[in-house]
Amino acid sequence: MENNKLAVGLDIGTTKIVAMIGRKNEYGKLEVLGIGKAKSLGVKRGVVNNITQTIQSIQQAVDEAQSVSGKMIDDVVVGIAGQHIRSLHHSDYITREKSDVVIDDTDIENLVGQVHKLVMLPGEEIIHVLPQEYKVDSQPDIKEPIGMYGGRLEANFHVVVGQVSSIRNIGRCVKSAGLALADITLEPLASASAVLSQEEKEAGVALIDIGGGTTDLAIFKDGIIRHTAVIPFGGNVITEDIKEGCSIIEKQAELLKIKFGSAWPGENKETEIVSIPGLRGREPKEITLKNLSKIIHARVQEIIEHVYLEIKNYGHETQKGKLIAGIVLTGGGSQLKHLRQLVEYITGMDVRIGYPNEHLAGDSDEVLSSPAYATAVGLLMEGLEKQAKEETRVEEEPAPLEQEPEMKVPSEEEELKEEPLEKEEPRKPKSKSFFEKFTERFKEFLDNAE
Repeated sequence: MENNKLAVGLDIGTTKIVAMIGRKNEYGKLEVLGIGKAKSLGVKRGVVNNITQTIQSIQQAVDEAQSVSGKMIDDVVVGIAGQHIRSLHHSDYITREKSDVVIDDTDIENLVGQVHKLVMLPGEEIIHVLPQEYKVDSQPDIKEPIGMYGGRLEANFHVVVGQVSSIRNIGRCVKSAGLALADITLEPLASASAVLSQEEKEAGVALIDIGGGTTDLAIFKDGIIRHTAVIPFGGNVITEDIKEGCSIIEKQAELLKIKFGSAWPGENKETEIVSIPGLRGREPKEITLKNLSKIIHARVQEIIEHVYLEIKNYGHETQKGKLIAGIVLTGGGSQLKHLRQLVEYITGMDVRIGYPNEHLAGDSDEVLSSPAYATAVGLLMEGLEKQAKEETRVEEEPAPLEQEPEMKVPSEEEELKEEPLEKEEPRKPKSKSFFEKFTERFKEFLDNAE
């Protein structure tokens, strides 16, 4: 990358592929330098089903972002979703040999590493291992165990699992488009970073990201991710229903949905009619807006009921799991007229539309604050955050090196031989996080697959 502080988010969606290149300004806000968008032709319900077309769409989006920003793109942070994603809860523990030594990063990594060894169903791979509460000896509900004493370290984990072949196909498309994979993130987590506040995550909130092919759900409570799910229905299913119900072509159905669509049938009168041009000299078709909204209402209701079932499964109706901040809707599908009111009616929860403009610089293009770009903004934020962590690690590195010349000057042959042992010790705390280790293992996995 030309400038060290640039990052790129690549959102491979069912409807569109977005490449967003940006950096942080002096106020810590996101400055988007360039955005590229291409129609996604090789992805269905979040899963790549045509490698060649997906590679072409990625290249098109990346070329556009490069020409707008004048910067070259080398590596990208990619989002992953799709109907193959599932999540599970798991508890695990380790017994520490030296309970008189404080718990450090290595202990946490050993515990997380143990979860990574879980036996999955054939063809599945663990994508994220997200620690929730820890337990040290018999003391429960610990958020940060580092620095504490204890012999037994236990934790509850939220484990996100996906199909190996689907993950490998996304990695293959990115590599074939001439890009390196900087990181891979679950899309609902990226969208959550872009549109949710810390207060909402503490109070308890459900983020519903309605995309073209899938509807992603992420539930937070006490600042911790509690539940994730991917429902294999999205805006494209609504368009398909309009196409079938009104006997029109897909392009017209999509336009009808965007311009005149409403999730609440009571809003339209029987007399409100829209005329659609006929194909090749045929008579134009007249469609009542009431019928159109009835078709949309039926499908949207089904999607929301699926999501609400997941929210209930998490335990929203219990006193401990209550989501005080309610629901936040985002993604392109959340722009449907009267959707917020319908979701409030079905769930009885407070609902708002989530815009990613909170993290964007003041002079940003108005288009970027659309809910449709929430995932891309979130992926860009993840990329910049990862770089910031790496920079702090590099800044910390010179400290032990500065002391080395002083040790070498007075040393004799024997002392010089012992030196490598001393050099290794200060480096121990700079161990890689399990997310970085996962990315590295994933890159190795892709290289071996070829």
